[in-house]
Amino acid sequence: MLPYRSKKSVLIFILPPLLLYGAGVLSPVIQSLIISFFDWDGISDMKFTGLANYIKMLTGDSVFWQSFVNSMIYLLICLVLQLGGALLVATLLTGMTKGRNLVKTLYLLPAVISTVAISFLFQKIYSVDPNGLLNQALDAIGLHSWTHAWLSDPHTVLAAVSIPEGWRFSGLYMLIIYAAFMSVPSEIEEAARLDGTNGWQLFTKIRFPYIRPVWITTVVMAVTYGLRGFDIPYLLTNGRYGQLVTTYMYRTAFSNTNYGYASAISVFIVIECLIAVALIFKVIFRKEEA
Repeated sequence: MLPYRSKKSVLIFILPPLLLYGAGVLSPVIQSLIISFFDWDGISDMKFTGLANYIKMLTGDSVFWQSFVNSMIYLLICLVLQLGGALLVATLLTGMTKGRNLVKTLYLLPAVISTVAISFLFQKIYSVDPNGLLNQALDAIGLHSWTHAWLSDPHTVLAAVSIPEGWRFSGLYMLIIYAAFMSVPSEIEEAARLDGTNGWQLFTKIRFPYIRPVWITTVVMAVTYGLRGFDIPYLLTNGRYGQLVTTYMYRTAFSNTNYGYASAISVFIVIECLIAVALIFKVIFRKEEA
């Protein structure tokens, strides 16, 4: 047990961040929860409707469910690019002796570039009139039939908006995973090599299990960020193509001025993130017990 003075000191240091967290995160969530029970256009008086917004969202809104499916596809692509790419690059970096810092810096660079700049860059890459870099490359290798409007084609728009999002955060996750790899005791790896362990066995039996707590945290970060992804998809398509739950919520609130229904969607996003985190921990802990 901590002495009274120590408890008081801890409370003094913890209280300001908790107050800021409550004001910046919990307060808007609670406000959205309250508004979700009303019909409100942002100007006139609020009309209490109970669970009507949630019933409409879950049973009578096909656009919402299509947006939900799009969000799941978007999340899957982002996770493959972010976590898969980060794990691969971090593993390769552990074996590099020269140029390691340069590669880390270049790979991390997208994480410090503004979202608007990234969106503008990929608009130019996907451009049709004039032809962007992607269509020009396809023309150059004789695949002219493959060139088309990537951001307005329902078959390619989700991949097109997921790639810049995956590219943007993969460097950040790579740095986290690489730092975890560097914390693996060298004595354990040397002993494993002396016992004849190959590179794959070293990764699967020693390195990856050792960084499991960091990997879990990284997966939670990537999943929650992916479920809340908004800025790049909206900037690239203005929310018109490949609509996600987040962009649908934004358009419902600020284009259709239906703040009650938009608040219900925002509450759904919060619950969705909490369920996703709970499932991640449940699956991981079940594997550890097994």
